[in-house]
Formats: sequence, structure tokens, C-alpha cells
Amino acid sequence: MSGSTTQAAKEQFARFAKAYASHRPVIQRALTGGFVAYVLLNTYQSLAARPAVPGRGKGGSRGKGKGKEKEEGKTPRVAVDAIFYQRLSRILRIVIPSLRSREAILLFMHSSLLVFRTAISLYVASLDGKIVASIVRARPLEFFFNILRWLLVAIPATWCNSWLSFVESRLSSAYRTRLTDEVVRSYLEDEEGGGKIYYKISNLDDRIKNPDQMITHDIQRFSAHLAAIYANMAKPVLDVILYNYQLSQNVGAEGLVLLTVLVQASAALLRRLTPPFGQYTALSASLAGSLRHTHSRLAEHAEEIAFFRGEETEKMLLEREYAGMVMHERKVLRGRWWHGIVEEGIVKWLWGSFGLCICAIPVFFKLPGVSVADLGGRTEGFVTNRRLLLSASDAFGRVMYSYKDLSELAGYTARVSLLLDTMADVRKGKLEKALVSSASTEENARILRGKGEVLESEEIRFENVPIVTPNGDILVKSLSFHVKPGEHLLIVGPNGCGKSSLFRILGGLWPVYGGVVHKPPASQFILIPQRPYLPLGTLRDQVIYPHSKLDMEALGRTDEELLAILSVVQMDHIVEREGGWDAAKEWRDALSGGDKQKIAWARLFYHRPKYAVLDEATSLVPTEMEGRMMDHATELGITLLTVSHRPSLWKYHSMILQYDGQGGYVFTKLDAEKRLALQEEKQALETKLLEV
Repeated sequence: MSGSTTQAAKEQFARFAKAYASHRPVIQRALTGGFVAYVLLNTYQSLAARPAVPGRGKGGSRGKGKGKEKEEGKTPRVAVDAIFYQRLSRILRIVIPSLRSREAILLFMHSSLLVFRTAISLYVASLDGKIVASIVRARPLEFFFNILRWLLVAIPATWCNSWLSFVESRLSSAYRTRLTDEVVRSYLEDEEGGGKIYYKISNLDDRIKNPDQMITHDIQRFSAHLAAIYANMAKPVLDVILYNYQLSQNVGAEGLVLLTVLVQASAALLRRLTPPFGQYTALSASLAGSLRHTHSRLAEHAEEIAFFRGEETEKMLLEREYAGMVMHERKVLRGRWWHGIVEEGIVKWLWGSFGLCICAIPVFFKLPGVSVADLGGRTEGFVTNRRLLLSASDAFGRVMYSYKDLSELAGYTARVSLLLDTMADVRKGKLEKALVSSASTEENARILRGKGEVLESEEIRFENVPIVTPNGDILVKSLSFHVKPGEHLLIVGPNGCGKSSLFRILGGLWPVYGGVVHKPPASQFILIPQRPYLPLGTLRDQVIYPHSKLDMEALGRTDEELLAILSVVQMDHIVEREGGWDAAKEWRDALSGGDKQKIAWARLFYHRPKYAVLDEATSLVPTEMEGRMMDHATELGITLLTVSHRPSLWKYHSMILQYDGQGGYVFTKLDAEKRLALQEEKQALETKLLEV
């Protein structure tokens, strides 16, 4: 009974094998086509947006804005999800503006080179098997010609590899150039109401503490990762399909299906064990930026720190920032260490053993429809299949690695997107700033929710305008005054009462939270602070800033005119002393404090604006020179808005705005003689009191 059953089973298997052998070509094509579709679908699903985890990476913010996780101090959500692809698509529209752009042409060239290199690799795999087969068959002439082919194919192969590296570097540079141009243009744009982003992003908004690092380092890293990610993803996927297709022709699609099942099972395990490298990348960039910001603060306030002998405190702050960064980097290194062990064990060794078993199938088993080859043929087939399998395994491993690269790209994408989003919000007046506690009171909150109106006018008029600092501190709840051209205004009051805040509103730097401001455009104002800004450049550049020499010549101005301007402030000797107009130095170190203020006044006389904002602008020059500069500005028709505690300046002003430091103010005409008499009487009384 059992013998007949066994015989029937053998007959049944023989009929199945015969039927399978007759239909094997069709089945092979179906399995191969299914494999290609599976690879493409699996790649798409691996890279597709994952659903966002609710509440992950979010944090509240105080102030005005969208309330997203945009604060520098909070870790933004970084993952390969829908948010990442939204950010990336927005940036891609910047770096690849059209299909006819240079970047698109470079990308097409890069794709063509990738396909060409894969074709060369397929030919080399076949040639490798033929070389070994000619050795096994002891055919010297065939071996010689195969070696000659090997050397000839090296020419296009090496050319292709070098061009791939070159084009990828060009792509990275092109991406960085496009993105940097866009960011710098927005960062330094000068449009009324929506410009001055470089100022507002540092002074009116808390989301970004180190924009310099984002513009230099983060954009560069993002561009490099974006240029590399295409090759790290597109090329391996293409290789997996082509190598495995060729392998299926040699060992059968059945072995390919079995290999795919085993590889996918182990790949799923590896993916589960992969740390969040994107989150690590974003946090590393943030910590590095914080350390750089701490160093820049030390350089900026070095004088005060030196006087206070605060070296130990600053050292502690620097060590704390550095220790935080090092601890994070060590955590990342530990993650990469054990992940590298697992990754290499699975990708290189486990998958390698799977591949060897697949390559051995045609040697140990007779496949239907496949003729039995001699020793040389079997050797050639095994070597070719082994080469194809190693290439396919390497390609699949790079597909796995590409997810890690994509996660790191997500980290830099989040940083660049934060910069772009913050600049867009600041341009629209949507600011996020930590507010003082008094801003939460009902009356102050109502003022902060308000929005004032700015109208262009030849004169300056404030109508019920609140003076509010970026952190919500309300200095004056309602300020009203009127200054006509030619009426010099003196502004006095204690520190922190709103004197400089008024100038920032006039210059369009701070928003208006209520009332109506009538003022000329910001281009009609020039500020001379106590410590003037001296740019890098020539001596001429110090006087004509922000004009260039070409701008000056286009306006018909000459060096002789500049020399006459310097003679007004008794600085004409500096031209010969410093080596001529084209002498270039670090002028903030080469000039004394008084000379810097004189250069700033010369700059004012060169530009001749309608209004000049003077913030203790004569504190370091003699009284005679102070009067001379004031008189010359009046002769040029410049209306002066002056903050100063010097009584010697009173006689040059006709109006006074005096703050009391408690939110109140007085705006009236200025009688300099009467005020000086009262000042002298006050000083006499104080002297008598001191004698008592």
C-alpha cells in the first residue's frame, strides 16, 4: 500500500515538474516582473511620509507667531514624515527653480552617468566570469583577450567615476549657491515695513539665536547631503533591479524570490534597530551653534568681562556648553558603534551567506530548461553570479544606508526650514518673543494685541503711539508730539525710558502697536550712535558708507568734495596721514573715539538726509567742534533729533521731549537760555546743600 502511494506521489511530482518546465519561461518573467514592482513599491513605502506622532517635539511659545516648535531652545520634530517632505519640496523649488536651470541639467547629467556606471558594472561582472573560466579551461589566448577587454573597459569606468564625483560636487555647490542667494537676499533686503530681517531676527524674535551658523554651516551641510542623497538612493535602487534581473536569468527567479524574502526579513530587523540619526543631526547642529554663540558673546563683551574678572564664570559657561555638546556626540558615537556592528553583520555577512547559497543552486541542482555546463562553464557562471550578487548586496545595503542618510538630511532640512520660516514670519510681522511678566496684565495685553498705522509724510508726527520694547515692556502708553522740518528736537530722560526706542520706530526697526505715525521713509534718516559703525574697506568707504566708489562717481561726487567735508570736522589731515583715500585698515582700531564720531558726522554731511538721529553723538568731541558740526548740519537743511545730556547742545534745539521714566513725558518748546539759568541755579543750590 505504501509502495503504491510513493509511486503515485513520484508520478504526480514528475507531471508537475514537466508542466512547470514547459511553463517556466512565463513563470520566470512573471516572478521577475513581480520582483521589480516589489522593489519599487517597497522603496516608495520606505521613503514615504510616516504619520506624525501627536505632541512629539512640540512646545509652547510666548508672544506672537504660529506657536510651532520653532524655538531654538526646543528640539524640533525631525523625522522622515510628511512635515519633512513639505519642507524639502519647498527648498527644492528654490535650489531647482526650473527644468532648464543649471541644477536640472547637472541632475540629468548625474542620472545619465549613474546608468552608464551600472551598465559598465554588469559588463565587468560577465567579463570577470569569462576570465576565470579561461583560466580553468587553460586557454591562454582567450585569457589574454579577456584581460585586454578588462583594461579597455577601465578607461570609461574610471572616467565615469571621476565625473560622478565632480558632478556631485558641482550639484552641491549649485544647491548651496541658490539657497544662500535666496536666504541672504531675504536676510538683507531693505524694503519699507518688511525689511531689516537681519536686525529683527536677532532683536525681535527668539526662535534663532545663531543665524550666522545656519547661513554658513547648516546650508552647506544640507546642500552636500541633498546632492549625495540622490546618488545614494537612485543608483542603489537601479542596481538592485538590474543586478537581480541579470541574476535571475542565471540562477532562476525562484532563487531570487527566496533571497528577497530572507533579505527583507533581516532588513526589517535592522530598520527597527536603527537609532533616530535625523534627530541626532539636528540636535548636534543646535548644540554647536549654541557653543559658537557663547564664544561670540565672550568676544563681544570682552572688556566688561575683563574689568569684572569674570574669566572663571565665562570658562564655566563655555565648559558647560562644550560638555553638553560632547556628551551628545558621545551618545551618537555609541549609537553608531553598535548600529555599525549590527549593520555590517546583517548586510555583509548574513546576506553574503544567503547569496552564496543562491549562487550554488545551478551547481548542485538541475534546473528545468537549463543545460548542464562543463567545469569551465560552471566556474564562469558561479563567478559571474557571485560578482552580480555582491554588487546587488552592496546596492541593497546602500538602500538601507540611504534611510540613515535621509534621516540626517531631515535634520539639516529642519534647520534650514526653520531659518526660512522664521524670516518669512518676521517679514509679515509675526514675531515670537519671550515677554516680561507685566505684559500679561489686561491693559498691557490689549496694547500688545493692537496694530498701529504708519503713514509717509514730510514731517514727524506721533498720535497716541505706545512705545513698546520687543519683550513686551510698555515704556510709554501713549506718545504724541509733532516735529516739522527744521525744528531740532532734543530728547532727554533717564536710562530705559524710551529715548532709543523712539528712534527704532522712526527707522522702521520696531513694530507700531497703536496710534498713527507720520514720518518720512526710513531712507531719509541717518543714525549717529555714541560708537559709530566703521565698515571694512578703504578710508573713502568710511565716509560714503553704504555707497561704493562707483555709486559716488555716479552721483557726480569727487574725492575733493569728500576732503572738503572732512575739513568741516577738522579731519582732512587723516587722508595724508593714513596713506590716501584707498588705504584699507581695521578703522575701529586705527581711530580714536573722537575721530570715529567725526567720521560719522562727515558721513552725515555726505548723504545730507532730511533727518539725523544723534544718540550721544558728540560725547567724545570738544564743545567748539560740537557747535561747528551742529551749525553745518543746520546749514545743509538736516533736522536733528538728539539724545544727549550735554547742556551745551540745548541752544541748537527748538523743541524738547522729556521723559520722566515712569511712563510720562513733556513735549514743549525749548528756551535754552531759561533752561540754562535754571540749571545753573539748581547746581548752585546743590553746592550749598553739599556745604551744609
